Amino acid sequence: MPIGIDRFDDEREEALEIREGTQPYRVLSFLAENDDKAFTQTEIHEATGIKRGSVGAVLSRLEDRSLVRHRGRYWAIAEDDRLAAYAAQTRASSASTTDDYYGEE
Repeated sequence: MPIGIDRFDDEREEALEIREGTQPYRVLSFLAENDDKAFTQTEIHEATGIKRGSVGAVLSRLEDRSLVRHRGRYWAIAEDDRLAAYAAQTRASSASTTDDYYGEE
């Protein structure tokens, strides 16, 4: 169903869905857990299980929102205080889960 041109012009760009389990969430989580490295699209595909053809589109949408950055073939989490806090929280959560699981014998 078509919409009026006024609504088209006034409506904000659709928000990027970054809920748990979505492709953007998986990419951001992976990059946040590894915020001291940069990865190629192929490496991100292999680490997240996201289809190779979808990784580029996800990264482009994340870059449009300044959540990731890239240089040449490599991609990394953006330099942003909020993302740095998210990365630290993600690492801490992963560490406590691993410690709890592997700490018991």
